[in-house]
Amino acid sequence: MSDGTPEVNSESNSASNTNTTTEGPTISDRANEVMGKANEVLGKIDWTQMGKYGKAAGIVALVIVAQILIKVVIDTINFFPLLPGLLELLGVVVVGQWSWQNLTTSEKRNAVAEKVQTLRKEYLG
Repeated sequence: MSDGTPEVNSESNSASNTNTTTEGPTISDRANEVMGKANEVLGKIDWTQMGKYGKAAGIVALVIVAQILIKVVIDTINFFPLLPGLLELLGVVVVGQWSWQNLTTSEKRNAVAEKVQTLRKEYLG
């Protein structure tokens, strides 16, 4: 083992590192280019003409994004072993408590039924 061997290895490593960094555009350069093109195309659209179809498409896109986010949150919760069971137990306790407070007497049951009917008439016509 000689003292000259590590120097040769470090020189070859630094030479290979400089070759890999100059190979082409980086990911951030490509992303900036794509975003620039997308902004250019979106800038040419007359958004005042979109009307109800544009609103409907926007609502559908918003619902899809919301569902994806909800799925990610639920998958994250399911990743922890005890958390789904604790949340299920919490749901059972909350439903039991609400039932006890609102359904124990006939007066309370009638009040809940009336409230459901008024909400139904208000929203469904």
